[in-house]
Amino acid sequence: MLLDVPDKCGGADESAQVFLLLVIKSIPDNFERREVLRKTWATERLHNGVQIRRIFISGMTGSGFERERQNRLLELEQNEYNDILQWDFRDTFYNLTLKQVLFLEWMERNCPKARFLLNGDDDVFANTDNMVEYLQGLRDNDGSKHLFTGHVLKKLGPIRSPGSKYYVPVQVQESNSYPLYCGGGGFLLSGYSAMVIYNMSSAAELHVDLPEVLMEVAEE
Repeated sequence: MLLDVPDKCGGADESAQVFLLLVIKSIPDNFERREVLRKTWATERLHNGVQIRRIFISGMTGSGFERERQNRLLELEQNEYNDILQWDFRDTFYNLTLKQVLFLEWMERNCPKARFLLNGDDDVFANTDNMVEYLQGLRDNDGSKHLFTGHVLKKLGPIRSPGSKYYVPVQVQESNSYPLYCGGGGFLLSGYSAMVIYNMSSAAELHVDLPEVLMEVAEE
């Protein structure tokens, strides 16, 4: 691991104090996006008496001098904001699932009792105040039961066109349909569901092309 924030949630034992953990997928070059989010919906704060915390998760891009430059800039950014997790893998579309699983591993170690998570991209806007109020209004679920909610996508399957960014060959995914899943731009889940998915992910095939599909497969 290249960049870590082990105390982001106050330590594993105190992590239940984090009501909503914002887990935002990013890449090293997207500094401006991260800056906007830090100043808007991803600001770390108290809302309705509960804590909102923020983490950006990233791999590496570029090569040679460019990679070194990006990583150095990311280190400087980390020194200022202390909100980036970075791993030593090539951050590509096909490694998004790896990024998701590595985050869940980090969560299990450093933030296992966080109540709820918003898992999303760095190019979306979200009303996190409303999310907190929605989650506080749930009956009989303080994060210790299953919750997985977002934009449900139905009757979709792998793209078979080799020219597509989303191409998935039959050797990787035999079935022509995916289970119901929430779009990866942003979805809410409970800390309990996140840990169940992490524990089940070892039994799922990591070459599932969309991380949000893996989340559903692992939960089934």
